[in-house]
Amino acid sequence: MKILIAGAGRLGTRIAQVLSAARNDVTLVERDDERLAELDDMPRVRVLAGDASEPGFLAGAGTRTADVLIAATGRDEDNLVISLLAKHRFGVARVAARVNDAENTWLFDGRWGVDVAVPAATPLVSLIEEATGATDTVALLRLSNAGVEVIETAITEASSAAGRTLGEIALPTGTVVATVVRDGQPTVPGPEVRLRPGDELLLVSHEATEQEIHAAFQ
Repeated sequence: MKILIAGAGRLGTRIAQVLSAARNDVTLVERDDERLAELDDMPRVRVLAGDASEPGFLAGAGTRTADVLIAATGRDEDNLVISLLAKHRFGVARVAARVNDAENTWLFDGRWGVDVAVPAATPLVSLIEEATGATDTVALLRLSNAGVEVIETAITEASSAAGRTLGEIALPTGTVVATVVRDGQPTVPGPEVRLRPGDELLLVSHEATEQEIHAAFQ
């Protein structure tokens, strides 16, 4: 999947790291030279210096062939302009935009080219799932040198794990549940925790595949 992210703040940078680790083609755009200089090494991410609200720059960044554009700057007006250009000028199939000020939420809709409006407080994984259209399980980070994967899975009404405790679920070998995020709050899980629809689980494994973890919970 080819993904363009506008805004290299903490959120945009983290999204870029996660999506590139999952072997997506990721381009990260930032116009602030000082912010660009602060970025950690991201070998799998194409980093461009420029203003994503400029049509000419977006064209040069490859927006016409992008599958997803995520407008994640800290300014709502910039995110709206970027979304409008991405959808209506460059025909990007899926556009997600961060809403920094809740009072501006009503603007973030199809009129401005926004498919997914994401409040600033939305958990990272939920944002990625909504923006990219991915469901159920997302590989957050592949630590190839250590042979470890950090994987998240979301519990829905249809999940086989809904209503069961963690102790009742047979996890794949070499896998542990690191945290359960419920109502936006992470907790240290014990075997007595009963899973509910809406829960997001972060798991660490050095042996299991995403498919095996999906099978355990879904």
